[in-house]
Amino acid sequence: MEFSTQELIPVLPEITLLVMASVVLLVDLFAPGKERVGTYTTSMLALALTALVSVYSYQGEQLVFAGHHQSDGLSLVLKLAMVIAVAVVFLYGRGYLAVRGLLNGEFFTLSLFGLLGMMIIASAGSLLSLYLGLETLSLSLYALVGFDRRSVASSEAAIKYFILGALASGVLLYGISILYGVTGTIQTAAMQMEIQAVLTSAGQYQMLLGLGVVFVVVGAAFKLGAAPFHMWLPDIYEGSPTAVTNYLGTASKLAAIALVLRLFADVLQPLIHQWQPMLMLLAVASLAVGNIIAIAQTNFKRMLAYSAISHMGFVLLGVLVGTGAGYSASLFYMITYAITGLAAFGLIMLLSRLGFEAENLVDFKGLAQRSPLMGLVVLLVMFSMAGVPPTVGFFAKLAVIDAVIEQGFAWIAVVAVLFSVIGAFYYLRVVKLVFFDGVEDPSPLVSSWDERFVLVLNGLFVLVLGLFPGKLLEICNQVFTGL
Repeated sequence: MEFSTQELIPVLPEITLLVMASVVLLVDLFAPGKERVGTYTTSMLALALTALVSVYSYQGEQLVFAGHHQSDGLSLVLKLAMVIAVAVVFLYGRGYLAVRGLLNGEFFTLSLFGLLGMMIIASAGSLLSLYLGLETLSLSLYALVGFDRRSVASSEAAIKYFILGALASGVLLYGISILYGVTGTIQTAAMQMEIQAVLTSAGQYQMLLGLGVVFVVVGAAFKLGAAPFHMWLPDIYEGSPTAVTNYLGTASKLAAIALVLRLFADVLQPLIHQWQPMLMLLAVASLAVGNIIAIAQTNFKRMLAYSAISHMGFVLLGVLVGTGAGYSASLFYMITYAITGLAAFGLIMLLSRLGFEAENLVDFKGLAQRSPLMGLVVLLVMFSMAGVPPTVGFFAKLAVIDAVIEQGFAWIAVVAVLFSVIGAFYYLRVVKLVFFDGVEDPSPLVSSWDERFVLVLNGLFVLVLGLFPGKLLEICNQVFTGL
């Protein structure tokens, strides 16, 4: 099979990232240093170059490498969002890891190779490249979760994640193999046409297609962290170093929405009447489990884990609509959730210090008195996650609910709003602790000025995107124009 040099242009972002990740390995090997200045700088340079190449190499919709790689608006938007998310993870995580003696080159290289997997998923033109990207990301995440080898909780979380992740990957791969067996192709566009042909001919393989869809939905639900396949999420969030949890809870979620959209919008669209009821059950279960169980949590990271489950319910609501408006609403929701999540985990890292993890709710008591700016960021982040205007979380929820009602699912929109009201309780509880409770820990905050600057900027983004959501919404809508 021959490829022309012209076909390399759409793949330049992935090539650039792979080369730069290898350079980061070499820099860390020959000039490590205690502060990992060279490794950190090279990693940030790698992300900047990848973003620039992604923009300047984009030439519209293209399908290259025998249909295994596709370049389109969705891949470009997701790649840029992923790169920015990983860059912010590095900004927040550097000081946190350095204090704990965990600032090793492995954190940066594994994160970059994980990003490579995410980008492959975003540009997957076939189920083979989709699965290869997923496994590249998954293997990096397994290693990152167990990154702190001195921590029993981290090692336990890594083992749980590896076992359950391998099981979910196997389930997804089995579903893909059934779809391949029926259609005879792994290219997404060709498989969609073959599925349509099977449905039109009322052939004997329709039941087999349904079985394949069940396995694919289960595998995708696990990767997304939707209930009832959420059992891994709270333990992994709590057991991982917070810098890794930040990566897992934000950047990898963008890869999850890429996986879901490539599967359901690109491949399984003709089978919408089969997977729509399944996603409906998953969405309602996620909203219920996430919001109700989060109320009982006293650990901030576990609360954010159950909060993530409820937010994945909203994402699934947009997907199950099966229209361009629904898909764009889910994409908008996931991007804005990642921005908000970065600030939430950033707060934990900036409040932590050597020998102390600020991961319990009581650690936030009186924060507004110790640092008014950080208190304001907490307010914006919690309001956004609760869906309170004028933060961006309100417009993300509104976009999803609007798409759901437009397709006649008013009852499920009502359910989503009710569970959002329930969820507002545990978000507002954090605001109450920050602004109205007395200070329990009067020790000075030790975060550097640049980390605080990034945190405040992150919080302002949550507010500014809420005040002016139109441009990002327009970009997300353009991605799915014509669906």
